[in-house]
Amino acid sequence: MEFERKPDALVAHDADGKLIAEITFPPTDDPMVVNANHTFVDVSLRGQGVAGQLLDEMVAQMSAEGKKIKATCPYVVDKFNNEPEKYDFINADR
Repeated sequence: MEFERKPDALVAHDADGKLIAEITFPPTDDPMVVNANHTFVDVSLRGQGVAGQLLDEMVAQMSAEGKKIKATCPYVVDKFNNEPEKYDFINADR
C-alpha cells in the first residue's frame, strides 16, 4: 500500500478519496521527537497488516530524519512494548 506523507501524518485514500488509513505524529517540544498519537485503519482493511505497514513506514521516515518517536497511541505503545528488538532504537522512552 502506498502512503502519502503529510506534515504530521502518513495517510492512504481509496479511489474515491476516502481516508482508509492514517498514522499521526505531531511534533513535541523537542524538535527531534514526534508523538505517535493516533492510528486508524478502515474496517475494510483490518487484519491485513496495514497498521503495521503505517508504523514501519513512519519509523523508516523518522529514522532517516534522525528523530525519535514518543508512543502515546495504544497501538504504537503495544508494538513498542512487545517488539523492543525492532523499535527500541527509535523509542524516545528508551
